Amino acid sequence: MKKIFSLLLAAAMLLSLLAGCASTGGNETNPPESKAGTEESKAPEGGGKPLEGQTIKVAALSSAYIDAYPDMWDEVCAAFEEETGAKVELTLEKNLEDVIGPSMQGGDYPDAVLCATGRQAGLTEQFIKDKLIADITDVLSMTVPGESAKVSDKIIPGFTDTTLTNPYGDGKTYLAPMFYSPCGLFYNAGLFAEKGWSVPTTWDEMWALGETAKAEDISLFTYPTAGYFDTFFPTLVYSVGGPEFFDQVMNYAEGVWDTDAAKQCFDVMAKLASYTNPVTPAQANEDDFKMNQQLVLDNKALFMPNGTWIVSEMADSPRADGFAWGMTALPSGSTGGTSASYCWMEQMWIPAAADNVDGGKQFVAFMYSDKAAQIFAKGGAAQPITGITDGMEGDNKIFYAIYDNGASAVMGGFATTESVAGLGSIQEVFYDPMNAMVSDPNAKDSWIAGIKSANDQWRDHLVG
Repeated sequence: MKKIFSLLLAAAMLLSLLAGCASTGGNETNPPESKAGTEESKAPEGGGKPLEGQTIKVAALSSAYIDAYPDMWDEVCAAFEEETGAKVELTLEKNLEDVIGPSMQGGDYPDAVLCATGRQAGLTEQFIKDKLIADITDVLSMTVPGESAKVSDKIIPGFTDTTLTNPYGDGKTYLAPMFYSPCGLFYNAGLFAEKGWSVPTTWDEMWALGETAKAEDISLFTYPTAGYFDTFFPTLVYSVGGPEFFDQVMNYAEGVWDTDAAKQCFDVMAKLASYTNPVTPAQANEDDFKMNQQLVLDNKALFMPNGTWIVSEMADSPRADGFAWGMTALPSGSTGGTSASYCWMEQMWIPAAADNVDGGKQFVAFMYSDKAAQIFAKGGAAQPITGITDGMEGDNKIFYAIYDNGASAVMGGFATTESVAGLGSIQEVFYDPMNAMVSDPNAKDSWIAGIKSANDQWRDHLVG
């Protein structure tokens, strides 16, 4: 019912948004005119703070970082208010889409939204597809509030050159990179030390370890929910076929799923399904996903795909004696091949129809300040700014060093397409079928057929 409700909500939002476009003279190519540059967004005369008297509405997802440090967003907003003189109205919710959706249907938009792509509700993807997100390219040339550096000087090179920030391939930035995390396979390093097991560097080694673990009644694999394959699968594509194959897959190239590299990707996923703890699919939902993560802490499964937030998310959970977090990149496709780790990141964006686009841009720029970064770090959230890893300690220092240890960084995702009637989302086509494959090996064939069919349809509906 939750999934049906989310789909109905998304559809209702879309109809309302398009109606709003029509009433303001906007359309799919030209977003509704915002209030950027109007009198209310200009700095006051007389030397006051630049946003004195303005109200900026911020909507942010309450994620695992909030579990680790509940005051994180309150402190960041307070620091921004102190620096600029603005008043921030913060909406912070775990079910953010359900909370802000109804108000947006009524034309009341936040001025800045922290909600990444890849979530089940698909709110951010819908705004991208319908070109209802403001162009924030100019934020990169803005001076960070309270500092002398420009935003572009602080962001780590490469983070604004991916489809996650520039979804239309037009050289413009629409989504700001936030909170990045190396993703890979997490495991109990203490168990490996106790057993004398080596972490696999190839898939052949992984399958051999699967047999060894099976003999001790331990499953090789589990996953929190099928949605976690949104970082795992693209990384597998990269590690098997390299950057050229990755780009072809992400852009729905004709015949790409009939290649040898594609076959290897399909085989890996199917074999992983056969080695997955059988209770995983029943628990792979928003309510029970921590039970699958607990399988690793209890030595009932060896590996799970996840990100660095897992440490704080499971901080209070029981665990086996001697447990210690370990993380490894995905194995290479063959000996001497490429091991890889997906660089996952959240995104902040501004609805084109927001009342205070200029104020929202100032807030986005402040996200790259040293003040904001230090507050975010209290919750374990790492901003993609130069030098952010210098002060890391403990588990995070190990995790973020994965790229220094030879793993290739994978960023970006599937190219944006228009909505296609009768065709599911990327998650529904690529990742959700993993639940069926765990219990039914024959589900592999229908999964592959679905990918090939969807790939051709998406290619014909690319947004550009």
